[in-house]
Amino acid sequence: MQNEDGGLVTDVSVSISSFQVNGVAGDIDNIADEITVTLPYGTSVKALSPSIQLSQGATVSPNSGTTVDFSQPVKFRVKNGNIYKDYKVTVHAQAPILSFKINGLTATINHSSKTISLVMPDGTNLTSLQPVIEMASGVSIAPASGATINFNAPVLFTVSNGNLTEIYTAKVTTPVSGPVVAFLGTASSRTGLTNPDEIAASDWLFGNFSGAVYVSTADVASGAANLTGIDVIWWHFDSALALPAEALNNNVTSKIKTYLNAGGNILLTGFASQYVDALGIVPTGKGPNNVFGDFLPNGFVDSGSDWGITFKGHENHPVFDGLQTYESGKANLLQKGTFRLNHTAWWFLPEWGGYVDGAGWRSQTGGTNLASEAWDDNLNGRVTIAEFPGGTANKKCVIISMGAYDWFNETLNGNPSKPNGFLDNIKKLTENSLNYLVTN
Repeated sequence: MQNEDGGLVTDVSVSISSFQVNGVAGDIDNIADEITVTLPYGTSVKALSPSIQLSQGATVSPNSGTTVDFSQPVKFRVKNGNIYKDYKVTVHAQAPILSFKINGLTATINHSSKTISLVMPDGTNLTSLQPVIEMASGVSIAPASGATINFNAPVLFTVSNGNLTEIYTAKVTTPVSGPVVAFLGTASSRTGLTNPDEIAASDWLFGNFSGAVYVSTADVASGAANLTGIDVIWWHFDSALALPAEALNNNVTSKIKTYLNAGGNILLTGFASQYVDALGIVPTGKGPNNVFGDFLPNGFVDSGSDWGITFKGHENHPVFDGLQTYESGKANLLQKGTFRLNHTAWWFLPEWGGYVDGAGWRSQTGGTNLASEAWDDNLNGRVTIAEFPGGTANKKCVIISMGAYDWFNETLNGNPSKPNGFLDNIKKLTENSLNYLVTN
């Protein structure tokens, strides 16, 4: 975007035509005003001198050839006459492992935690598997791609490039036996899901819970879906701010209420947290009072901070067992630099709804607030994770409702988001919640 810098605007260009670091050309997006440079694995980005070519008459700050620390994105301002344009320049080193596949299935690689995880189909013999590993140029790995490996226990892979050596831990597992979890959706079948966040959540569930089944709201309404024998219903809804009419249909809500009254359990995540009102889990009108979020093509990247939760006072609650924390009672869910739509359906306590604080919320809703935003250690500002043991006998519900609970980082303007290094915390939080609802 061009900006006037005082005086009369002239018809001149403020574009960067070439941006190179160590001889590597950057990818220039003149629509988003962003430049991305990917350097070989192991390159330090703390002191680099870019070579910049500009339009005639233009200048840039920092200047071409200036030594710059690219540990975080850097703003480069191009001026020509009395107009200017700011570019956000990101320089990073290439990841050493580009892909890790076994029998055609692709593993999840977390380069921050140096972990590789893959769930194989039920019944797979883990003692004799041959991973196919694609490495960055000049990088070696041991054990090598194609080697026959026993994955009954985690396997250490050594990545090397010159003097740089790193260790990645690979865990290959099969689906664990567990409760019968019904993934609720408005599509007629699981393959009919279109929202990428809902698809990612359901793919994880079916890859990790052998008892996973898909249940449509239409089948619940007609009675075709028999909820007897279902341990937990999980509805993750990410498609719209308002809940769909088919879910609010009395034929659906009445049958789910009957299921809950008979001892069933429900996990509501994302915008589905609002369902506590329609199901009578909270008193009428006491559902989430702060529902918002972007939809494509809107959205943004928060390059300054990770997003997470605080569960101070509930550190020993089973829902939070095994989370990767950065201090006691605090965990990140969404890594800085990832694209996000911030889909949120939580309770905002201090100013809206007459709750005032956590105690007021508990009194009026009958729930227990388990977590808030990371800054809110006293849990008096927001309710992001909660459980509802009250109401009719044996009714149990957990809700997870903050924008940091993001299964899929969407693509913006054709540019895929960087992987979320804290996705394992989202998976663990969900797994804990499902198991807790069954056993509690």
